[in-house]
Amino acid sequence: MKILAVDTSAVAASCAVCEDGMVLAESFLNRKLTHSQTILPMMEDMLQNCRLSLDEIDAFAVAAGPGSFTGLRIGISAVKALAFAAEKPAAGVSTLLALAYNLIGIRGIVCPVMDARCGQVYTAVFRGTETALERLVADEAVPIEQLFSQLQEVYQKENAPVWFVGDGAELCAEYWEKHDFGFPAFSAPAARRFARASSAAFAAEQESGLFAPAMELNPVYLRLPQAEREFQAKKLQHETAVHRVD
Repeated sequence: MKILAVDTSAVAASCAVCEDGMVLAESFLNRKLTHSQTILPMMEDMLQNCRLSLDEIDAFAVAAGPGSFTGLRIGISAVKALAFAAEKPAAGVSTLLALAYNLIGIRGIVCPVMDARCGQVYTAVFRGTETALERLVADEAVPIEQLFSQLQEVYQKENAPVWFVGDGAELCAEYWEKHDFGFPAFSAPAARRFARASSAAFAAEQESGLFAPAMELNPVYLRLPQAEREFQAKKLQHETAVHRVD
């Protein structure tokens, strides 16, 4: 099965075509350019270069979140439109699960992490083996200190090194170096650190139940957009002030 996958969940953008665990083609761009202007030309050039047409694609996959709110909407909208027009199934893949697939084959505790700003990270935790990943902690947005408390608990059970992967890997590595957590930790090699569409394709291929009709694709944010968080904070301040007056 040929899968065309897209990842625009973070600063880097990528697209890939994979078949039965093999990358047929992949395009990766990490230049802080606007995804809405780059992802469709990237897909067109990639398909042209590997002599494939959209008619030859059997299914689609996209990193569905967490991540950049705008980036997620761009990638999902593109894949939803292509899959719907082609009447092909599409898979919304957790961005964190896709990142964990970057380290498939590494034994240890695999911790995908994305910088969510405001002192928080998007993260999850997996047990990595030579051939598979087993989820230990669900996708969540938490303060970085809470993540490390969870990792200490996981390490006590697993007794295996922690591998950070994602655009928050360096942030976590620096935090780990400043504290004595009692467990070994490493950052993924640079070539495997950032989100890649091929990993989203592999996750869609290996994980059961991800493919569905294109119109069912939706982003997974894990927390409210910044504008809405600020609105809720101001609303709470106003309600508190009114309550004090009363």
